[in-house]
Amino acid sequence: MAVLPDLARALSTGDIEVVDLTTPLGRDTPILRLPDPFANTVGLSMTPVSAYDQAGPAWAWNDLRVGEHAGTHLDAPVHWITGRDGRSVDRIEPARLVGPAAVLDFTAEAEADADFLLEPEHLERWEAEHGRLPENCWVLFRTGWSSRGDDAERFLNADEDGLHAPGPSVAAAEWLAVHPHVSGFGVETVGIDAGVAGGFDPPFPAHHHLLGRDKYGLTSLRQLDRLPVLGAQLVVAPLPIVGGTGSPARVLALVERDGAGA
Repeated sequence: MAVLPDLARALSTGDIEVVDLTTPLGRDTPILRLPDPFANTVGLSMTPVSAYDQAGPAWAWNDLRVGEHAGTHLDAPVHWITGRDGRSVDRIEPARLVGPAAVLDFTAEAEADADFLLEPEHLERWEAEHGRLPENCWVLFRTGWSSRGDDAERFLNADEDGLHAPGPSVAAAEWLAVHPHVSGFGVETVGIDAGVAGGFDPPFPAHHHLLGRDKYGLTSLRQLDRLPVLGAQLVVAPLPIVGGTGSPARVLALVERDGAGA
């Protein structure tokens, strides 16, 4: 039974909506800033090659300089030492990049406490209410943090003690990493770990556990409030950078409108 014609028809009629979860990538897009003595990546810069001028009278194009982990981006296993023998971004199986989205909404908790931690009991409670996480799924941690995305200072939320942003605890990161149905973990914040996770044991447990077990990370997502708890399909499209530890990515969700097909 052919299913792609039905999908194409639903997309053309609007019964299935394509929701863009990507933060636009520009010169002012906030990126992670590590303290000394650690080296930092770069954001996006563009150098014109030609712009309908003598260098190219009928075309415009630019050279780009951009970090692998700028803006909305995917973390590949080789990004972290625990995954150093794992997959680079070009070697991730395409089927792992398309799958159901499971949305965990902790907006109120993150608004009340910027250092809110996702715990295993939250994940177990979600499964008790909605059923076991679907196979090959992306767990999306909705916190409302994307509302800060146009203000780098509020988005990074740093003070003398470091960054303050919600994320998984050590135990929750391991829970996600060992769950057989999870392909990846997506967040609205600048990184898949909590802002204070550098002081955890192990440090940065989402990176440590997830990337070390061939799971993937997605950061700086937007519009998670437009997704249902279950039912959306995620399409993650990083550049297949040979040997890349990650890549800026366009992340789209296919969402069935209420009443579609009725």
